[in-house]
Amino acid sequence: MNPTAPRVLVIDDEAQIRRFLDIGLRAEGYQVLLAANGEEGLGLAATQSPDVVVLDIGLPDMEGHDVLREIRMWSEVPVLMLSVRDSESEKVRALDHGANDYVTKPFGIQELMARLRVLLRQGAKGGQADAPVRYDDGSLVIDLARREVLLDGAPIALTRKEFAVLSLLVRHPGRVVSQQQILREVWGATHTQDTHYLRIVMGKLRLKLGDDPSTPRWLKTEPGVGYRFPAT
Repeated sequence: MNPTAPRVLVIDDEAQIRRFLDIGLRAEGYQVLLAANGEEGLGLAATQSPDVVVLDIGLPDMEGHDVLREIRMWSEVPVLMLSVRDSESEKVRALDHGANDYVTKPFGIQELMARLRVLLRQGAKGGQADAPVRYDDGSLVIDLARREVLLDGAPIALTRKEFAVLSLLVRHPGRVVSQQQILREVWGATHTQDTHYLRIVMGKLRLKLGDDPSTPRWLKTEPGVGYRFPAT
């Protein structure tokens, strides 16, 4: 296998689909990475630097939309979504979350190859994506690619929503991120008024990080507006 060949990450829980794509992609000269669920796929996306991702919407551990949202927190790698759902609303939702293309199952391998070639050309024109953000002030370490948070060397266990909120703030250092923007990006467009969700998550984040809300070091509140994470 040519080590410079494009690397395709396939995230799909159907073993037959993975095998079908593995054989077809390798026959076309691609390097192939395979994941059977969202968590495994996110790990490979973070550590193996794929050139394009083929992502199924219906995964056993999390929605493909959630996988896509997490990938978009730190990477602009082209993503092609797969789904048996062919409704217009489902396609619009995928594209709104940052997908580059959408293919409905069942699909022909030649059509899929053609769409991947288009995405790879677009990715090549766009150049390499920005390196994933890593924050380290000597006490708190936040590695978005590895999805790790360390406080004084000890790992901090965060829920998916807690990590999503924290990563959104970290990606905009020194800038106020509005409550509505956080709710829209983490919970979805229908939850922009559900500020109590955000208050609960921020409270848990502060507790886990030992960040006193009266004199916050990392999670600063802009009253009535939103939150701000300090610039390094």
